[in-house]
Amino acid sequence: MTILYGTAILLAAYLIGSIPSGLIIVRLITGKDVRTIESGRTGGTNVMRAAGFWAGLGTAIFDMLKAAVTVWLARGLFPQNVWLHILAPIGAILGHNFSIYLVERMEDGRLRFRGGAGGAACVGGSFGLWAPSLLIILPLSAVSLYFIGYASLSTLIAALLSTLVFVIRAWVGASQWQYALYGLIASVLLAWSLRPNIKRLLNGTERLVGFRARRAKESEQVPKATNDEK
Repeated sequence: MTILYGTAILLAAYLIGSIPSGLIIVRLITGKDVRTIESGRTGGTNVMRAAGFWAGLGTAIFDMLKAAVTVWLARGLFPQNVWLHILAPIGAILGHNFSIYLVERMEDGRLRFRGGAGGAACVGGSFGLWAPSLLIILPLSAVSLYFIGYASLSTLIAALLSTLVFVIRAWVGASQWQYALYGLIASVLLAWSLRPNIKRLLNGTERLVGFRARRAKESEQVPKATNDEK
């Protein structure tokens, strides 16, 4: 019976994570389908491109809460089952990245599950496991996004920070080691979803944002010196 209940919680976590908040928010604000815009993902970054900063922020917050809620649900029903505590947000990340509500049939007959990259859901899972982690992961991820300039890399950094935070806490005896495993599994899931972005990072064609994007734009606006000026 315990296995049955645990399976039900993981299924519920997947279904909660599958809620396409970005799709809903963009549809309500602009009437557009975010899947047809830029990367086609439903996460906060692409929603920001489609409907503006506040829409992207709202999406990110909602996606974080989806994963956090699954942790609270698992803890409330099975307070002693640490494995269920970490697998619930993993289920939410899987739902966010491969949403059952956004399944499509491709031309070759295969099914394609649309969604986001999982960055906000990963941070939300960490928040659910240990709330103060938010005060570490969010600022450092934001700084990396602004100064390094790649949203995909910042997403991966958030997952790695989750791993690092829980590794340190497990090392000092402040939390169970399974929490660190949560961060590691989340990092793998995010890296898998970001394969196209990683490829563009390696060949230097990934989109820049933040400080570096602004500097690049400013340098393009500076007129080049003529031969007489040299």
